[in-house]
Amino acid sequence: MSTAQDPVKSDRAASRKDRPTGSTHFGDNDFAEETTPEIGDATWGEVGRACCVHDAMGWGKIFIGVCIACFFLYFFLFSLELLGNAAKVLGGCSAGGLMSEDTNPVAALVIGELATALVQSSSTTTSIVVTLVGAEAVNVKTGIYLIMGANIGTSVTNTIVAMGQMGSGDQLERAFAGATVHDLFNLLSVAVLFPLELITGYLFRLTSAMLPDSVSKDDKWNGPIKKIVSPLVSRVLKPNKNVIKEVAVGKVESCDAYYPVYCVDGIEDYKHCVTDTKGIEGQGVGLITCDKKVGCPAFFQHGASKQDDATSGGICLFLSLVLLLLCLMGLVNVLQRGLMGMSTRVIYKATKVPGVFAILIGAAITILVQSSSITTSVLTPLVGLGVIQLEQMLPLTLGANIGTTITGLLAALVSGKVEALQVALAHLFFNISGIIIWYPLPFMRKVPLEGARALGRYTRRSRSIPPIYVAIVFFIIPLLLLGLSELFQQGSVGYTVLGALLVIFVAFAIVRFAWWWKRQEGKEKFLACLDRRQTMSATTKTLPEDMQYLKAKVGQLMEHTGLPEDEEEGVEVEALKSVDEEKPLEMSDATEEEPLDMTGTSDSKGE
Repeated sequence: MSTAQDPVKSDRAASRKDRPTGSTHFGDNDFAEETTPEIGDATWGEVGRACCVHDAMGWGKIFIGVCIACFFLYFFLFSLELLGNAAKVLGGCSAGGLMSEDTNPVAALVIGELATALVQSSSTTTSIVVTLVGAEAVNVKTGIYLIMGANIGTSVTNTIVAMGQMGSGDQLERAFAGATVHDLFNLLSVAVLFPLELITGYLFRLTSAMLPDSVSKDDKWNGPIKKIVSPLVSRVLKPNKNVIKEVAVGKVESCDAYYPVYCVDGIEDYKHCVTDTKGIEGQGVGLITCDKKVGCPAFFQHGASKQDDATSGGICLFLSLVLLLLCLMGLVNVLQRGLMGMSTRVIYKATKVPGVFAILIGAAITILVQSSSITTSVLTPLVGLGVIQLEQMLPLTLGANIGTTITGLLAALVSGKVEALQVALAHLFFNISGIIIWYPLPFMRKVPLEGARALGRYTRRSRSIPPIYVAIVFFIIPLLLLGLSELFQQGSVGYTVLGALLVIFVAFAIVRFAWWWKRQEGKEKFLACLDRRQTMSATTKTLPEDMQYLKAKVGQLMEHTGLPEDEEEGVEVEALKSVDEEKPLEMSDATEEEPLDMTGTSDSKGE
């Protein structure tokens, strides 16, 4: 392919053990066995030759590969956007209802996380929270806790993307570790800064001191990626974000007030369905709206009920997940083919940049795409392939956290409210504070990295770990915390006592689990259980082949021994029983005859 490929594809060896340099190449049999400390350091000259020195056929293959990769990447981004839109249609009313009232800090944290998990976008949640604060529907302190929760919920998307690489155990392990390092960093940041904010009001006081006297309104800004992908997505499904905001603000009691969908004269376009019905009660669009430039989407319907829109959202959610999986497999396959035979030393040299620069790169990418979920979801497959190391993925995701705060700042500028700007600034400094705590010091950075590696290793033992993890971390634990916090808000002594008892029970259960995990070999027992389940699963998969093999061997045995082959099952069983009964008799006869034969032999010898 190239005339100067010494460091890259210099041989046909299938293992690093077969190479004089000992370097691992993509596609090697022992590619997954190489650890980070074992990777040698390439020179920039090697990187330059691997990148730029190719013959005509090599450049042609690279051009075709880039075009195919861009095709899959575009529809991968399209499916992510469609997934978010479908989630907003399905969960928009619930998310708006969750954020509709001031509540206690724990409930606000959980509501922010659940709302983000439902609409699959922290940018949307942040914008809604900023709007709520600007409209004085939620106070600033509650808004800060909602933003903290949104930071946790934003990482559910790339965790789902990681599950798309279940076809390969090695890729799933790396991809799931790359996805969960984002989760763990956000969870650890909340674990430190949430109680700190409760006790000291750190973020509230810091942002209060930075606020200007007034904020001038500005126009909304859309990133270039949104402008490329959104027009096509809007032709399929476009969610009405105003519904979520109006339900949250309390302008309407429920989403039922928007139905049935009505367009003037039954004409389905932006003018007749949105412009001409604006301000008229009981007329207009519901959870699905029309776009000013491209018109009404394919799933928009005049006279649609709430159930019709929910059905459309469900169909689009399913289609987006299928398309996401197909594009992910296509993208991974193209990248694998392009990297086949490439030395890991060269790849890691090219992708290894200082942590500060990696943070800036992650922030810049997120500002362009206006979504940290998209940034981390695109990077996760690269971690799964081994192109990006986990140590590089962490600062990139931290940069994505910084970049996503820009959306909130822009929403605050649009609102023109000082309070809205304060919440947006709190979001920014929450992420900056988390980075200062968990990234600069190596031993602190090791906590999320090692935790993510452990979760990745567990997926190798059982493919059920990722869905269980998503269900527990993003839904079961938040709902449990929400239920407990609500008990203390009822104003009843009975509920308060019950809540206190449940908190004590949960705390005891956590301590008991930690003791079992660390002191009573709980971790080893858990891993042994996963190994047993994996063995049973593998045995079950191969059982039909094993049975066919045994049946063939039994047939060969019957031919060798001359046993009759009976057609009826009952006859076969009787035949087997009779054979089993005859065997002891034959054995006994043989033992009785044996001494006689031996005696006869001895007599003949004596004669």
